[in-house]
Amino acid sequence: MINCLAIDDEPLALDLLEDFISRVPFLKLVEKCSSAFEALKMMQHENIELLFLDIQMPDITGIQFLKTLESKPKVIFTTAYPEHAIEGFELDATDYLLKPFSFERFLKAVNKASKQIQLQQVSLEPPSKDNSSDEKDFIFIKSGYDTVKVPFKNIKYIQGLKDYVKIHTHDATVLSLVSMKAILNRLPADNFVRVHRSFIVAIDKIDLVQKRRISLGEKEIPIGDTFRKGFIKALDKE
Repeated sequence: MINCLAIDDEPLALDLLEDFISRVPFLKLVEKCSSAFEALKMMQHENIELLFLDIQMPDITGIQFLKTLESKPKVIFTTAYPEHAIEGFELDATDYLLKPFSFERFLKAVNKASKQIQLQQVSLEPPSKDNSSDEKDFIFIKSGYDTVKVPFKNIKYIQGLKDYVKIHTHDATVLSLVSMKAILNRLPADNFVRVHRSFIVAIDKIDLVQKRRISLGEKEIPIGDTFRKGFIKALDKE
């Protein structure tokens, strides 16, 4: 069941969303909110996974509201103004419903959101005891609709791309919907270290360390000031 909020300053629009949501078995409407401020209060007490968010609202727009959120749920924008579509998608919105929209179009959007949420939940699941990095020499990574086995020894570095990571191995790359923090927690701490906001490297694949960068073959990776101390400490343990 996906917990969702409907946010719109128009009562009729909220009623339509409530009706559409009630027809979808995997959606649970936690609350209808007439402003972003009402929604923010609700999000402080409830685990909200999906927002149906209007853009043009008094006091603060839906886009402005979304930009204020540190931890963003999936968002489906609902609006009568098509000119905001590009900015909406730049904020990683799942979909953009242009009013008036049909139930069929609404269902297409929520199915897309459901798939994204499921992928995120699978990617963030902690490893089971018999699949922990202490006992295994590989990791299973959810990539799209597939689950890929990636041996630790094959990983050269991992690159963060917003909500995704790209795992670079000797002969391939694997893209997964998971955070840098979550993927780092599933790797052996004695060989993988975060050196930058956007990079995790395998220590045994490093060829050269300079003041501000690391070389792994022809690939150069920057060393972030925030991570420099931890990186040097990890090298000293080798």
